[in-house]
Amino acid sequence: MNKIESRLYDLRRLMSARGISAFITPSTDPHCGEYVPERWKSRRWISGFTGSAGIAVVTSDQAALWTDSRYFIQATEQLKDTGFQLMKEKIEGTPTIAEWLGSILKKDDTVAVDGWVNTVAEVNTMKADLEPYGLQLTTDLDPYDTIWTDRPGIPDSKVFVHGVEYAGETAAHKLQRIREQLGSHALLTTFLEDIAWTLNLRADDILYTPFFVSYLIITPTTATLYINKEKVPTEVEAYLKEEGVGIRPYEAIIDDLKACELPVEVQLDKTNYTTYKAIRQPIAKASPIPHMLMFKNPTEIKGYRNAMEKDGVAMVKWMKWTLENVPKGGQTELSLAAKLEAFRREQPLCMGISFESIMGYAHHGAIVHYDPTLETDIPVKPEGLLLIDSGGQYLDGTTDITRTLPLGPLTEEMRRDYTLVLKGWIGLGSAVFPKGTCGTQLDTLARVAMWRYGINYLHGTGHGVGQFGSVHENIDLHQFRMQWRPTPLLPGMVITDEPGIYIEGSHGVRHENTMLVVDATPGITFGPYYTFEHLTLCPVITSPIIKDMLTKEELEWFNHYQQTVYDRLSPRLDSEHQTWLRQVTQPI
Repeated sequence: MNKIESRLYDLRRLMSARGISAFITPSTDPHCGEYVPERWKSRRWISGFTGSAGIAVVTSDQAALWTDSRYFIQATEQLKDTGFQLMKEKIEGTPTIAEWLGSILKKDDTVAVDGWVNTVAEVNTMKADLEPYGLQLTTDLDPYDTIWTDRPGIPDSKVFVHGVEYAGETAAHKLQRIREQLGSHALLTTFLEDIAWTLNLRADDILYTPFFVSYLIITPTTATLYINKEKVPTEVEAYLKEEGVGIRPYEAIIDDLKACELPVEVQLDKTNYTTYKAIRQPIAKASPIPHMLMFKNPTEIKGYRNAMEKDGVAMVKWMKWTLENVPKGGQTELSLAAKLEAFRREQPLCMGISFESIMGYAHHGAIVHYDPTLETDIPVKPEGLLLIDSGGQYLDGTTDITRTLPLGPLTEEMRRDYTLVLKGWIGLGSAVFPKGTCGTQLDTLARVAMWRYGINYLHGTGHGVGQFGSVHENIDLHQFRMQWRPTPLLPGMVITDEPGIYIEGSHGVRHENTMLVVDATPGITFGPYYTFEHLTLCPVITSPIIKDMLTKEELEWFNHYQQTVYDRLSPRLDSEHQTWLRQVTQPI
């Protein structure tokens, strides 16, 4: 019996003792974050599948794992000899979880989930999906506290203050603004991004994002942070007291919610079911915090600009080094990713990277979310294309940038795709649009050139980026995406521009900048009008571009951007790198 089979055996014994016919394990934690601390990686532990997205379902004699197309190959390999069957999401013939359970369980059987790691919306949907099959749902079981004997504890990094010199607004003032929208209600905040922003606090609990495991309750007169107290240094406790925030133990959240006599506002898709059940008078309502944090104040904007210059310096050094050293041999995807991280960490106020670098050489560039591992790492040769999507965390800003480097001889198809993506990147990045326009309405600008060649991509074209926060900020609000996202784009919002083309087995191309929505020339009718300031400062290598495919306006815009990159970055570079940057930013 291998370790996964042994874990399944222990889970099934516990299920049998509790009268449970099936247990569902998602890839989430109690705070609905993008990156999950080790303690809550239960789906990985029970199945052996290490991908970021997936749901494991275990019955008394069967087990299955649902995941999306990014992970079909990986999951097929990792699930071998585990007892798990792979269920390929969105592939014809693949049943839903409810359909699968309905086909193998009996009426009135009980299906269990852990209410701590499933949101209210997810539990309600699962109940509705199971009802036609006569299956019952319970939310009161966390088997992993029992069977995962060496389960990691709650992360214990120390919290620190993200000073007003970076945040531009005190926590006390943010709480005042939030209360103006609460009236006589209380607000439960479980989303770590919102808590960190509100209190101007950061930590290192979460991979790549400077957040800390906690809850926050705001009432008309009080604010209480629920956190393990050993995580809070004396000076931070004093800071919170001065800002009007009390501290309670992390595990006290349930008892305090039960005792709260005020109606409590909760966001159903961001609140775990167990905390929701403890509330006497829950009110389903969107939190005001995400809308507040999406508008960057002047201090934050200044920080972005400074962080982007530093990040641009790191990228220039890395690009030059890579183009010079790949022909010498000995470089791989992982070695290049490590070199880029090292260049970033040389920069002032750098706190690390903002996500695992997507370093895709040749055919790996066609895998949209490819992260090189020891198993997949390949040599990088002086030919073809290298796609690098990466970012840094700085005290004054978060960065997210993609460039595609030509490393040697290219096919005409590669040059065409490189130019088509550039046209889409310029088309969206140079847009001028009236007030009320949303990202979905602009998304076409990034795609129309490649559509004429019968080419498209399936991911979104842009997302919010935090200010020393999450690289994917407010992911449900302002976006560029084909699917409808109604949030209008307004001055102060930060969003990425990242179209791409992916040719399976051959290459991938993506260009990405982070942009700020700013005022444009006042409109004659139906104004005001807005446009984008490109915060990202990094050259685009011009050798693959097919110049005849670009319009006069596209060429002018592109050459102006390249000149801006040189003007802003060159004062931060030594003469050697200034010379290199001057060469690669020459007008085309």
